[in-house]
Order: sequence, then C-alpha cells, then structure tokens
Amino acid sequence: MALTELQSVLGCNVLVLNKYYMPLRIVNVKRALCMLCRELVEVISYEQGQYYNYDFESWLDISKLRRSFEPHEHDWIATVNFHIAVPRIVRLLFYDRLPRNDVKFNRRNIFARDANRCQYCGKKFPTSELSLDHIIPKKMGGKADWENLVCACTNCNAKKGGRTPKQAGLTLIKPPKKPRHNPTVHLHLSNERYHSWKQFLDHAYWSVELT
Repeated sequence: MALTELQSVLGCNVLVLNKYYMPLRIVNVKRALCMLCRELVEVISYEQGQYYNYDFESWLDISKLRRSFEPHEHDWIATVNFHIAVPRIVRLLFYDRLPRNDVKFNRRNIFARDANRCQYCGKKFPTSELSLDHIIPKKMGGKADWENLVCACTNCNAKKGGRTPKQAGLTLIKPPKKPRHNPTVHLHLSNERYHSWKQFLDHAYWSVELT
C-alpha cells in the first residue's frame, strides 16, 4: 500500500454507537480497529438495505470475501497476514451510557457551522485562510459565544478591524446561533463513505462528540 493511500485510509472516520445503537462519538480507524481486536466493539455493516453485526473473526472472513469480489467498494488496512476492510460503524458491547446532548463550543464546530464560509463576504475559504471574528469586539464587551463569533476571511477581518459590522460597513450573511446538532456530522454525511451513518443520525436528538 502506497504511503499516500495509507494516509488516506487512516484519515477515515468511524461512528461509534453505544450498546443501544445510539451514536456517541466519531473516532479514527486505528482506535476503532484496536477496540475491535480487544472485543470491546462489533462492526455494524450496511448491506443491501440492512444492517449486520460482526465480531473481529467474522469481520475478517467478510473482508476476505469482499477483497475478492468487491475490492473497490471499501477502504483497506493491510497487515502481514491479511487485509481488513475499514468499518464505517462500530457498536460498543458493554457501554450503555447515554450520549451528550450538547454541542461543544470550540473552533472546529464554529468553522463547521459556518461551512468554512466568511460570514461577511459569503465566500468559502480553506480553514487556514479564515479566522474567528467577534461581531461585537471584545473591547466593546463582546462575548466569546455562539452568537458573537463567526468565520471571517483575511480581507473582511482587516476591513472590520476593532469595529462592529455596521461601523465597518459590513453585513452578516446570516445571524449566527448555536447549532442544535453537531455541525461536523453534516459535513461527514456529504461524503459517500459515511452514508451508512445516516440511519442512526437522522433520528438523533443528541450530538456526536468528536474525539
């Protein structure tokens, strides 16, 4: 496996469900496979409109078949002895704690809420070209909360400076507010890899914590 291909696979995410099939968090492939090897989780696989459960040994058997008949339908981790398909969903076998019901206030979720779009000019930028702007500047008593922080591009941020949008002649494209659900999940669902998550997240009135 080429290094770039391996990096791409290791960059995949896995949805973790609790014992009662409720989504808890999103973890990386390495952590998911470690839990599978330790028999802490089982794989939940979406196949022809249905979900099936597999432990480590049965997932290895299924991976062998899929490697032969549908290798391009999956991402793969290669070991010395076998190839294993990257699971999309795993279920904790002994954990029945209920999920968090609050969206974490952090930079990642603000960028995700605003979809990497400057909230003044409306253009989309890479994260490296965006900053977080206090709508009401801190020196004017503006708080660091969901309703006062937005993504802003370099040009708009420089134009606004330490002023309010009205003072700087800028207009917000939409009023910022706290998301009801974790906004990062919606970004993942736009990727074909994670469509099998949808059934579990559509009916979720909780947030999936990213770790």
